Amino acid sequence: MRNGKILAFGLAAALGTSAAQAQWVVSDPGNLAQGIINMAENIAHTSKTAVNTAESFAETVKIYEQAKRYYDALKSVNNLVRDARKVQEIILMTGEVSDIYVTNFGKMMDDENFSPEELDAIAFGYTKLLEESNGVLQDLKQVINVSTLSMTDKDRMDVVDGCYRNMRRYRNLVGYYTNRNIAVSFLRARKKNDLDRVMRLYGKADAKYW
Repeated sequence: MRNGKILAFGLAAALGTSAAQAQWVVSDPGNLAQGIINMAENIAHTSKTAVNTAESFAETVKIYEQAKRYYDALKSVNNLVRDARKVQEIILMTGEVSDIYVTNFGKMMDDENFSPEELDAIAFGYTKLLEESNGVLQDLKQVINVSTLSMTDKDRMDVVDGCYRNMRRYRNLVGYYTNRNIAVSFLRARKKNDLDRVMRLYGKADAKYW
């Protein structure tokens, strides 16, 4: 059961439970992780409930900038126990999903190749992907929930492994979704002989998308 105890400790630390916080000397991954989780949940909620896309995104950027310090700090944490490393990576991918969205959708908002209706649709797609990735975090939390204390070590590891695979898939989907939308702008810009402007906005595009 030793690995199970180590894993439970690591999960508790990474997900912000108070019992484990005193064990950390150099940093506090628990609070850092919870900051990222809160950021992702707030961004998804704001994007889902807002009526005006521009106003929604402005609020999203504000939430992201306020919480980004947690994301940057957790990336520098090196003293997690072995069994919590994958948990840290799951939470970092949550922050990365938000980072991809905020960075690239901000550029799309300044891109005349997208209509307001298209931007609304793109924002909706990002919101759905954010919601799905946040759902993975809820699955992850079940391994330290009091109602699941009877889980075996293998059960807990299976949950962590499954969450890791799912979060990696959503992170990759967000990247793919972003590239496909940017590809639309490149195609439209090429038809208008306006590639230079679009390349300055987004950087050099991957040829396979356009």
